[in-house]
Amino acid sequence: MVPTDFKALIQRFYHLQTERVETYKLFEEGHEAYLRTGPHYDFDHYRQLVHEITQAFVGISNEVLQIKGKLHHDFDRPDLSEHIEKLQSKEKQKLELTAKLQLARQRAQDHPEEEDCQEKIQEIKQEIIKNKEALSEIMQDFKYDSEESD
Repeated sequence: MVPTDFKALIQRFYHLQTERVETYKLFEEGHEAYLRTGPHYDFDHYRQLVHEITQAFVGISNEVLQIKGKLHHDFDRPDLSEHIEKLQSKEKQKLELTAKLQLARQRAQDHPEEEDCQEKIQEIKQEIIKNKEALSEIMQDFKYDSEESD
């Protein structure tokens, strides 16, 4: 349930972001475990993990969107809801990049003779770093603007 008090709403938002970070860790650990099952990959187990991770991200995202709506309409804070809008877009991009990285890692493992695989992995890692920097900047702006009303 989404809190109705402003400070509780902000705290819930931060908690959801922490959950997102933990979910990414589980996703990464699960993918590393999956790669260790190669060359005869345990795809069924990995597919189940992806399903569970997707469900977790959908739940987090839905609640974040509820918070965004409350901030905008109940607390007249379109500035904060705009930060969340940007954050959600960057989180979507991060998830897409993470999936691309996982595919590139598997390709590199399956085709060690392909020299461009490692280069592609490094390119995606750089994109993820830029994405994380953008996410961090958005979170700093959100923190600054949300504390402004204290």
